[in-house]
This record gives sequence, structure tokens and C-alpha cells, in this order.
Amino acid sequence: MRRIGIDVGGTNTDAVLIEDGKVTGAVKAPTTEDVTSGILDALKRLGATGLLQGKKIDAVMIGTTHFINAVVQRKHLSKVAALRLGMPSGASLPPFCDWPGDLATLVRGGVWMVEGGHEYDGRPFMPLDREAVTNAAREMKAKGLKAVAISSVFSPLDPSHEREAAEIVAAENPGAIITCSSDLGRIGLLERENAGLLNAALADLARDTIAAFDKAIRDSKIDAPLFITQNDGTVAEAHQAMKLPVYSFASGATNSMRGAAYLSGLDDAMVADVGGTTTDIGQLKNGFPREANSVVQVGGVRTLFRMPDLMSFGLGGGSHVALDPVKIGPLSVGYRLLTDGIAFGGGQLTTTDVAVAAGILPLGDKAKVAHLDKDTVAKVFDEAKRMVEVTVDMMKTEAGDVPLLAVGGGAFLIPDTLEGVSRVVRVEHGDCANAVGAAIAQVSGECDQIFRDMTRNDALDAAAAVASDRAVAAGADRSTLKTIETEDMPIAYLPGNSLRVRVRVVGDVASG
Repeated sequence: MRRIGIDVGGTNTDAVLIEDGKVTGAVKAPTTEDVTSGILDALKRLGATGLLQGKKIDAVMIGTTHFINAVVQRKHLSKVAALRLGMPSGASLPPFCDWPGDLATLVRGGVWMVEGGHEYDGRPFMPLDREAVTNAAREMKAKGLKAVAISSVFSPLDPSHEREAAEIVAAENPGAIITCSSDLGRIGLLERENAGLLNAALADLARDTIAAFDKAIRDSKIDAPLFITQNDGTVAEAHQAMKLPVYSFASGATNSMRGAAYLSGLDDAMVADVGGTTTDIGQLKNGFPREANSVVQVGGVRTLFRMPDLMSFGLGGGSHVALDPVKIGPLSVGYRLLTDGIAFGGGQLTTTDVAVAAGILPLGDKAKVAHLDKDTVAKVFDEAKRMVEVTVDMMKTEAGDVPLLAVGGGAFLIPDTLEGVSRVVRVEHGDCANAVGAAIAQVSGECDQIFRDMTRNDALDAAAAVASDRAVAAGADRSTLKTIETEDMPIAYLPGNSLRVRVRVVGDVASG
């Protein structure tokens, strides 16, 4: 099995070749503003090693921050028509009600709320008002709205009303790109609806970006299927990923964590991924990032879907450094490090400059940072150590010391001893752990539902079957599936024997 893994970061685009479970080639190229050029450059550099010559590549896996950056920076977003099925309840909290004002103004194309939806146990809450949906679809078309997000009460339990409404909208408004919130899972109307609205806002960008990725691969003369990495450390076939871009929001940090686990052989550890701008700290459980069970804010919007539990702070290889008093970040020179850093002839002091002065990095011109004495260098590294220790302590779920995997291009900022850490582990190719994580990614399926009048074991089995079917539909080989996360919670305030069950399974990409 030969795979190419690519991760597009804020500073560098990394590419690795994995053959029969081993990293045989790894390269870095500067990330470009249009992203695609950086991927082409990375693939060209990987090809220049001669490792691809005459070899068949089985798959190309790409991780990107392109979609979450669009939300955070308020760029390249489409106007969205929001259709909610749940009247007469819920009218007081309409779609976009809890969004930041600037983002809501940018994305809100119109709101329509009609009767429909289901109860927590799958019983119809109200019949679907098909006439109202039809009228809404016609109004969307008249306004020229092509991105549509449909949400319904308890649709993860029964998505039939969302599916029927989507068919009506598609018939009345041909060419519309429709997101159903039930495809994003998780119970909780407002947060699930928000995820659907963000997904719809990214529809055009996702189509153009993934098409550009595919073209870059073809232009590189690589004949292999394209997969896009997702937030939970797994992948989706490019066509499916194009429909659900929000699933790639946190894939960069997740790829690094998965790559760190793969390269180190540790399945349970803390991970510090130090990039050019930020450090992401998370926890590995069974080789996968621990997932966030609570609401996650993306660009100021409350969402609830598959996202890793991460804490990010402004410590990276390009972080600005102030000396009196000592302060690191959160600003960073990013991909301009080789022009703006003092060691490279620029005027901005960065953590990389401090590392060059300390003799840790053989980069740039050491004479240009000779004014940084040992005490100054020590104070900067002590501040970096303090920032890491505080965040590790906040992310730990146990009182004792835990191992920490230090990866990423800025891992030189992590000292060998840390309070609360049993040992700091560094791995070969750790600076490209993100691309390694992309290359080894599997396919996942998830179920999050409420089951009634069933024994606990029967409910767990039923949820596992649903999750397995979804993984296979996403491209997994059923014979390789394994359950990596199970969670169940009795719901005391509902009548009968009610149990909320969440199960996640993963498996290898099906061949052929």
C-alpha cells in the first residue's frame, strides 16, 4: 500500500510518501495564498526525490485549514437560505439568532420556518407542511439563493422530513446545493442547525477548493483517488467531503495527533503540535484524539458535531517575541519567517531567532542575533515552557504525570522536562507528523441516538450497527471495522426506558 499524505498548514505544506507502513520520503514547501500552488510545489519536491518513479500510488490524502480559515476570516462565504422544520415551537429562537452580527449579515440570505419534525423517540411532532416548503423553495429561487440548509427537530433520530423537504427544494430550485443537518449528526437543534448553516455557506468554496486539489494531483501526473481528512482523524472520499466541508475544520491538528501516535507507537498520551503560529494540545485515546463532548465555537458560532478536544495558544516558530517584559505571541510572521525574521535579515524578533541564537537551529545568520545573550534566551524559553505547562495541565484528565509527544516544525520550543509530564517523546519525521496522519487515515462512522424500551446491550449493539453501516457507506472495508468509542447515558426525565448512545467505529479504506 502506497499513500501520499499532504497537510496544508499556515506556514508550510508538508507531503510524505508511506510505503508498507513506513515513511520513505518527506518534504516541505511554503504554503501559498492560493493553496494549490503550494500543493503542486510539495508534490514536485516529493517527485524530485525519485521515490515516486514507476510506482503506483493507491491514494492521496489531503488535510487543509482552508475551510475554517474562511469562517474565521469572513471570506469566500455564500449567502444561505435557512429552512427549519419545527413550527409551531421554536419561533422565538430563529436560525442565526446566536451568530456574531457581522457573520450573520454576511451569510443570512433568508429564513423560513414551517411545521414538521419528530419527537425524541421518532414519533412525528407535526406533519410536514409540504405546501409551505414548496412556497419557501420558490421564494429562495426568486432571491437567487443556491445554498440551502435544512434542519428539523430530532432529525438525527428520523431524518425523513429533512429528506422530503430537500427533494421538494431540489425540484423547485434546480442546482441548489442542499445541506441536511441530520448528515452532521448530534442531538441539539440550534448547534446542529448552526453546523448545517456553516456547511451550506462553504458549499461553493468546497467545490472549487477540492476541484483544485484534484487538478493539482492530475497535473502532477499522479493517478490515484483523492481523500480529504476530517476532524476525527479519518478521511472521506473527495466527492463526499465536498458536501460536508465542516468535517475538515480541525483536521490539521488531528492529523498531527494521529501521525504522532503512528510514529511513536503510543496510543495514549498528550500531544503538543507546534506550528508556525500556534501550538495545539490534545489527548490521544486509543490512537485517536479525544473528542469534545460539549459545544465548540467556530468563528464565534456555537456548533456540536465531530470535533477534537483541543486547546490552542499563540506559541509557534514564527511567533513575535517582546523582551521587556518577555512575551511570546500571539502574533506571528507565519510563512514570511524567511524574510521577516531577524536571523534572515528582517526586523521582527521571533522564537526561531531566539533558537538560532541558542544554537538549537542551524538556520539563517547567527551573527544577526548575536545581541541576544544567554540570560535573554533562557527567559524566552522559560516563558515558552510556562505556556506549555499551563495548557497541558488544563487538558489533562488525570492527576498523575503523562507522556507528551512533541511534534511539528516548532517542536524545538518544547523542553525535555515539563511539570506534570513523565517524559517528552520526539519522533523521526515529527516535523511532518501532520502529513503522516493524513496518509494513514481510516474511514469512520458514528451513531448518536436515543433508544427506548431496549436493554443496554441491545441499544449498544443497535448503535454499533448503525455506525458500521455509515462507515461502509463512506468507503470503509466492513471486515476491518472496530469500535473505538462507546458512550451511553440513561435519560431520567423521559418516560420509559430511554438511553442515549453514541458509538464511533473506524475501518480501512476499501480497496477498488
